[in-house]
Amino acid sequence: MIHTSLRKKFSYCVLAFVLFAAICVWKERKKGSYYGSLKLQTNEFQEPKNLEKLTTGSGSQHVSSRSTQVPHQLSRTLSPRVPHKTKPQPTFQVWNKDSSSKNLVPRLQKIWKNYVRMNKYKVSYKGPGPGVKFSVDALLCHLRDHVNVSMVDTTDYPFNTSEWEGYLPRENIRTKAGPWRRCAVVSSAGSLKSSQLGQEIDDHDAVLRFNGAPTANFQQDVGTKTTIRLMNSQLVTTEGRFLSDSLYNEGILIVWDPSMYHADIPKWYQNPDYSFFNNYKSYRKLHPNQPFYILRPQMPWELWDILQEISPEEIQPNPPSSGMLGIIIMMTLCDQVDIYEFLPSKRRTDVCYYHQKFFDMACTMGAYHPLLFEKNMVKYLNEGTDEDIYLLGKATLSGFRNLRC
Repeated sequence: MIHTSLRKKFSYCVLAFVLFAAICVWKERKKGSYYGSLKLQTNEFQEPKNLEKLTTGSGSQHVSSRSTQVPHQLSRTLSPRVPHKTKPQPTFQVWNKDSSSKNLVPRLQKIWKNYVRMNKYKVSYKGPGPGVKFSVDALLCHLRDHVNVSMVDTTDYPFNTSEWEGYLPRENIRTKAGPWRRCAVVSSAGSLKSSQLGQEIDDHDAVLRFNGAPTANFQQDVGTKTTIRLMNSQLVTTEGRFLSDSLYNEGILIVWDPSMYHADIPKWYQNPDYSFFNNYKSYRKLHPNQPFYILRPQMPWELWDILQEISPEEIQPNPPSSGMLGIIIMMTLCDQVDIYEFLPSKRRTDVCYYHQKFFDMACTMGAYHPLLFEKNMVKYLNEGTDEDIYLLGKATLSGFRNLRC
């Protein structure tokens, strides 16, 4: 009796197992047929999806026009009963072109207000604005027509006197610089560190750098080519290595020094921000064949006027940054200007310079210079993608040469 009972129990277990296995096999077959049909549907939409992937690349401006056309063409051949779901485009947190002083931390807000009260350069802006709205094309034309990018020359007093004879370059800068097709403006921002942008930067026809920013030991991140170096007068006046360092023997040199608001050259010469003239002469004696120009002191204020005109609030009554001046200079010489780490990328840091360990948020947000409002304008004029800004720190602006105004 015991053996018979055990045999029955064993038979029931075997039967239950076989039944369970049969159910599992049936489910798997059903699942397989479902995924097979799903795969066929997916293959029908494969081409549009691939195009969508391309639109997220660094060259998305050209590809995006194609990607918006092909899905419409395909929709005429696909069954209308099968909906086409567009893959959502990625969003990147980048500089907001409508940033204001409210975005500053309390310390920088206080500095900004102090500079407004100080008004060191006796600024008395009486133009339109603030908050004048321009289209991108209109603003480019406005910059081209109202910012005179030119250098001090031998016809300007007192540079036409015997005291200055033989010091200024004989050739106009336009005979040395440009016109170029693609140019790079390379900031000195700490976020360039570990960017691996060196080769991309060197692939440009011309490269502008600032002050004492080196390339040696940083080639992978910033490249090696230097076509123009824009320096402020403080560096030329106080940097002890300026006359001896070979860093300053490459490319075209330009020094700038702000005047009082819209003062002419004779008045500026009597009261420069930094009296760099003796060091300039000493350098020219040591390197007479090195192209070395002096930017007209009115140019920064012509640019400042436009920044104030388009900004929604009062900006610092101090001259624009070297970075913004360099961008405008290259826009006069090039068809396209790629600007690196002026608008911060995902590598954003409070380290001011890639070649020094100096921390200050003001290097990104601005304090002395109206840097915040300069970045707003660059973001507004940017023809590249937010992805380029986020990943590469690159903004792309059109040059002035081919504008039709």
